[in-house]
Amino acid sequence: MPTKRRSVVITGIGPVTACGIGVDALMAGLRARRSPVAAPVAAFDSSPFRSHMAAEVRTFDPIAYLDAKQARRLDRFVQFSLVASKLAIEDARLDTASLDPGRVAIQMGSAMGGIAYAEIQLRSFIEGRSGHIDPRLATTTFAGAASCHVAIEYGFTGPNTTNAMSCAAGTIAVGEAARLIREGTVDVAIAGGVDAPLAPVCYGAFATMRAMSTRNDDPEKACRPFDEDRDGFVMGEGACVLVMEEASSARARGAKIYAELRGYGINNDAYHMSAPRPDGSRAAECIRAAIAAAGLTPTDVDHVNAHGSSTQLNDGTESKAIRIALGAHADHVPVTGTKPYHGHALGASGAIEIGISALSLKHAWIPPTLNLETPGQDCDLDYVTGAGRDGALKAVISNSFGFGGINAVVLATAASELG
Repeated sequence: MPTKRRSVVITGIGPVTACGIGVDALMAGLRARRSPVAAPVAAFDSSPFRSHMAAEVRTFDPIAYLDAKQARRLDRFVQFSLVASKLAIEDARLDTASLDPGRVAIQMGSAMGGIAYAEIQLRSFIEGRSGHIDPRLATTTFAGAASCHVAIEYGFTGPNTTNAMSCAAGTIAVGEAARLIREGTVDVAIAGGVDAPLAPVCYGAFATMRAMSTRNDDPEKACRPFDEDRDGFVMGEGACVLVMEEASSARARGAKIYAELRGYGINNDAYHMSAPRPDGSRAAECIRAAIAAAGLTPTDVDHVNAHGSSTQLNDGTESKAIRIALGAHADHVPVTGTKPYHGHALGASGAIEIGISALSLKHAWIPPTLNLETPGQDCDLDYVTGAGRDGALKAVISNSFGFGGINAVVLATAASELG
């Protein structure tokens, strides 16, 4: 007799974003409908580059969440990971001591790992201060530090992975965590994405390749997904971690349920390292795969939280992919891009957007796409603007597309749709 499919639910959300830290602050930031993008970059001198702005988490104080001695030992990337996990666990009201540690997975995504700390240490070496290189560099720069520190903090001994699949990394982490719960390997997962890429060499590389906006005199308007005048993405930083649980166990303990994670799709364009496949066909296949995995049809989808990077290539191709995947129904599906609220935080972006999608399901509200004034000629969908849009939602798609042509999509449904 086939085993009954295990349902996976989101019971905790831990955002550390430029828009807000913690669920309540994030929701307040979304409701305020104002972009936190600012210029110049505070973390370093951006004057040598074409772009001078970023979505920085300027209010972040690790000592407010972590032991002071512990916080001083860790770089910003790991601090983000630990704080986001702590916030998610607290939001889920999860008693970690009562869990079987071997039945808890940690799945994280990070495009750049501890690159900012690596740059600091490299400068010390170049300046002839080799004796001042921190030996912790060896255990900080690798992306796996994000998940390993969380495992050590809580004593979780289940599957532990941090993937580095560019801007889709956070979404892949969430999708793979759901897979582990669904197949019965674990009962609980701590999953999400984290990146702290605001360092001169990393930032400069993206600026030099002309991928980022140069609207330096009006930074709040710089990130403008799907707009005719979009001119590149705005780099951000941050993290978002989700607590995910097997549904019946979550309900048995009286957990608050934001959403059920029903479907997950992953594939790649196999086309170009930095440009999407122009016809959008593989991205559309990925969307369809997530819908099929959820046991739904395209007409069941009633909202898309788009990757919406604010680049000329992505936004038009993504719009095309959504239309291919949803067919005629695409004209009736509201689409929003939330990166103006949190910047493009690279590997963290997908997890942040899944968190926002879960909040949309919970609060029956779609945040608007800030700065979208005139849709581009290649952007022909129902983009949400203005004050956002109220209304109960049943099934939401969250898209993530990254360098190397990686595509990852998750589909979440409202808690009320749980069987």
